[in-house]
Amino acid sequence: MIPTKLQAGDEIRVIAPSTSMTILHEEQIEYAIERLEQYGFHVSMGKHVGECDELSTSSIASRVEDIHDAFRDPNVKGILTAIGGFHANQLLQYLDYDVIKQNPKVFCGYSDITALSNAIYKQTGLVTYSGPHFSSFSMKKGFEYTWTKFQKCVMKDGSYEVVPAPYWSDDEWYLDQEDRIFIDNEGPLVINEGEATGVSLGGNLSTISLLQGTNYMPSLQNSILLIEDDELSSIHVFDRMLQSLIQQPDFHGVQAILIGRFQNISHVKNSEIEYMIRTKKELAHLPVVANLNFGHTTPFFTFPVGGIISVHAKGNHVQLKVIKH
Repeated sequence: MIPTKLQAGDEIRVIAPSTSMTILHEEQIEYAIERLEQYGFHVSMGKHVGECDELSTSSIASRVEDIHDAFRDPNVKGILTAIGGFHANQLLQYLDYDVIKQNPKVFCGYSDITALSNAIYKQTGLVTYSGPHFSSFSMKKGFEYTWTKFQKCVMKDGSYEVVPAPYWSDDEWYLDQEDRIFIDNEGPLVINEGEATGVSLGGNLSTISLLQGTNYMPSLQNSILLIEDDELSSIHVFDRMLQSLIQQPDFHGVQAILIGRFQNISHVKNSEIEYMIRTKKELAHLPVVANLNFGHTTPFFTFPVGGIISVHAKGNHVQLKVIKH
């Protein structure tokens, strides 16, 4: 089930199902609203986005209420999460998935929101989106690629190719918007050549791991996994989480693995990524590509959780196409 595409004039509801929006500076919030309004959207806020407790989030009841309200409200056409964090998986057993299924609409976020995106797809069949948070729209420089790929995925019909961004950054852009560091993009790292088409699943690997063995983990049958992690993940942590994913009963259904670019602070080298993949015989027959533009470095592309994508990797060339979104 694919939600209706967003268009200019639509209302977007901002909710905070993970970290409270109070973590954002007021000028960030104002700029993100202004940016979205410039794009033609109307922005509204969930009732509880300003609540904050000892864990920098709000109560389960408050966050669940904001999710339900956003899906129930017929004026709301799209939902953006404020920011990521750690606690989105607390909500999974309390959500009314019938409410979500009966009111399908664009739901987008990344990082900790991976838990909600994949659980909603599993429980309802609704395609969700791993893409920018509301807070992402407050980035003043280097946002063009992120915005263009968001548009293509949630605002336009038809298949399209995801080309690499010309540059990337891992600076703390929200601390100083005028002093940015951009690095030329050397392109994706092809570890195993091949081609595949499948259901796009995944997002943040450590968050996906929280779903294993639960009713909220999507089937891996005929899937292409897009996985990445943040600064808390070293090559050792990523390796064991990937191994845990490989040990899932339906991993044999995976058609390809795509890995988002690691953050600089993780100190992960290309040689380590290649070695990690080649130690796993279960991956020998799969196309595997790393250093793609999604995850915790910027800019990044939006991909559908539950959509259809294809990948063709040979030599140094990768063609990644989003087919159903």
